[in-house]
Amino acid sequence: MKNKTPLNIKVRSQFLLLFLPFLICNCSNEKGISFSTDYFKIEINDDGFITSMKNISKELNREFSPLEKPSPLMQLYDGKEKIYHQPISADFSKFNKTLTLAYSNGSVAEINVSPEEKYFKFTLKSLSPRNGIDGIQWGPYHTNITNLFGEIIGVARDTSEAVNYSIGMLALDDNTLGGTSETIADAAPFQYVIHSPDSELYPLPDSLHEGQVFTLGGNGISDVAFYAHKEPYYRIVYGNSAIVDEQGRISINYHSRDRTFEREVYYSLIPNMAANTPNHLEVQPLPGIDYIGSSIALYGSPDSTVLMDVIHDIVKAEDLPYPTINGKWVKDPTAFVPDAFTSGNLNDSIISYTSRLGFKTISLYDQGFLRPDRGNQGYIDGKDFENKPIKLTAGNKSHKEFSELAAAHGISIGRTPITNALAPGTKDASPVPSDSLCYQQKRILTKDMSTTDTLIFVDDPTHLEEIASWEGHAENLNMIKIGKELIFYLGVSTEEPYRLLNVKRGYWGTTPTTHKENDTIYKLQVTLNYGYDGLIPNMELQDKIAEYYADVCYLNGLGYYDFDGQEFLFNNGHGYYSTKRFFRKMFERADELGLPSIRFTGATLSEGSWHYQSIWNVGGGKNLYDADTREWGSATSQGKDLRDVTYANFFPVGMGSNFPINSDATVEQYEHIQAISVGMGTTYSLILNQKEVESCPQKDAIFEVIRTWEDARAADAFPRNLKRRLADPSFTWRLKAGKSKDTWVLTELKDGQMVEEINLYRGSIEIK
Repeated sequence: MKNKTPLNIKVRSQFLLLFLPFLICNCSNEKGISFSTDYFKIEINDDGFITSMKNISKELNREFSPLEKPSPLMQLYDGKEKIYHQPISADFSKFNKTLTLAYSNGSVAEINVSPEEKYFKFTLKSLSPRNGIDGIQWGPYHTNITNLFGEIIGVARDTSEAVNYSIGMLALDDNTLGGTSETIADAAPFQYVIHSPDSELYPLPDSLHEGQVFTLGGNGISDVAFYAHKEPYYRIVYGNSAIVDEQGRISINYHSRDRTFEREVYYSLIPNMAANTPNHLEVQPLPGIDYIGSSIALYGSPDSTVLMDVIHDIVKAEDLPYPTINGKWVKDPTAFVPDAFTSGNLNDSIISYTSRLGFKTISLYDQGFLRPDRGNQGYIDGKDFENKPIKLTAGNKSHKEFSELAAAHGISIGRTPITNALAPGTKDASPVPSDSLCYQQKRILTKDMSTTDTLIFVDDPTHLEEIASWEGHAENLNMIKIGKELIFYLGVSTEEPYRLLNVKRGYWGTTPTTHKENDTIYKLQVTLNYGYDGLIPNMELQDKIAEYYADVCYLNGLGYYDFDGQEFLFNNGHGYYSTKRFFRKMFERADELGLPSIRFTGATLSEGSWHYQSIWNVGGGKNLYDADTREWGSATSQGKDLRDVTYANFFPVGMGSNFPINSDATVEQYEHIQAISVGMGTTYSLILNQKEVESCPQKDAIFEVIRTWEDARAADAFPRNLKRRLADPSFTWRLKAGKSKDTWVLTELKDGQMVEEINLYRGSIEIK
């Protein structure tokens, strides 16, 4: 990038006529124009680059913009040539609050600037002429922060007491996504990046450098095996809304794309693994989905208060998704609460257990996968609820009946779907496949086919040798669709006339039929096997699947989902946009039906799901948090990796499905688990097998311990400085309810003896 130096910005005459609240214009000095919020001040030079970002919440206005690395306010991206165009001039009109940026390719952008009390709002009003531009990128906005980077939502954080400041962005529309314009298929690679959050505590070895990229571990199939590095400077990443340079400095960026035309991508979420090599995918055009109107909120704020003071206010003011639990925003740390996770399918006491624990949701994981099947119209137990899969000694229950029992205690129930995977035997997959399926490639049949022909001649063999999805490359899912028939094949001839090899007709129970020359052949986009077998819907059908899940909740009393295979939402090539659209459709349909916010976890977390997703309890056992050894992941690095990702992105850390109450369980174990959960800001899914729970001699005391901690958490009884100590696994704690309402007594123990006693009460104020 060419170095820029601050210059006077050109200002129209109207600029002197009006005063804009929260907007400061330094039009007479050499620093260019400046915009200010309560906590943050930026300066933009007349080339359209941000040259200063300051914390103005303190007397000493710390500068966060590197002197030699100014930040383009907005870049243009030519996807065909794969080049960015940076702004070359900027002109601001205070009269209509518009910043006009000119670019070297001849394009001119008009950006509405709206400084609010706690953030700046930038909105692209127009770009003319387009001159080959198919995407725009906000930033990257470079900072000198080197501590924590939130790659999912785009935030640079310095959590030290000395600095205590964050700079970040949020998208204000669905088609503005976290990441860069060159991100293939709008979902950033899942990989490791080298970054030390503290170079003194965790110095890098000579063999590594900041920003270095490594692939994941394992065989590329088992998700647990992905997590392969326990070193603190191996940072797993789930996005690229924030990135680090060779000095460890953090930059943030968002982008928006013109989705109205057909394009092809070469995509894999894990492109550097042999088991997950990219596939070529023709991406479905989406009429009306364009980058004009792209809008972001840019903020700077003290880090210790930014979540509830600034991010919360942006979400509310800009009408972003705002799911709640117990009347609280799901990102509010006082709203974090574990869930019950059933095992053994004996449910006489599961509701009672959950109520005593103070939990709000029962995940019926022992019921297996819930596959989207629009053929049942949302009635998963039959239209008369005649199926009774939930076992109780006094008589089995349908989901509807069990949900009504749970609702009497303020508890919801939930299931584990395979997100958008259309399984064999379901309405949109087989035996009559939908015409609204996502495909990788489209070709033409060059010869007629009878019902028994296995010679399928195609006009073009390009990319047809690729096996199925990018994920796992399951050979059994390698298929095409012609008309209403699914056909398996494996390979394509290399010489004319080109034909598909190893053909099996009438696949997945479809009916072999005749096909005519010039009929269209669709090579379908699929999932992977191991019980996840399915076809991927196109965007319109995916919309219907999202609405279906809301209907299932309404008809059967569900209020929770564990979306396994959540990454399949990326498989259509629209990445985080696809994810946002899916969950928006589900939540909008739920709202139409009068349902409360659907609480959900899933197999991944992305910028597309961050606003909607409540929790992320993926995996479990000693891979996540090992309560015996008191470490984040004793079997793999999964616990450490997911802890670092979620914490940096203001999301509740997941401890997975874990900590079963059984004959060996002790009160002390759960005192520790709850201390870590409250201190770190985690949720988890507590495994409850009725027979095992009843075998536990300390069952009642364990219930009381967990409930006491959860009551105190919900009351915001733990000051910030105390949470830091609770998050340290070397400490041992005991919490008891106080003598007065909304008070608690926290005791630090060492070798069973009291070291310190701390009185707590509602509102995070310590009683001396």
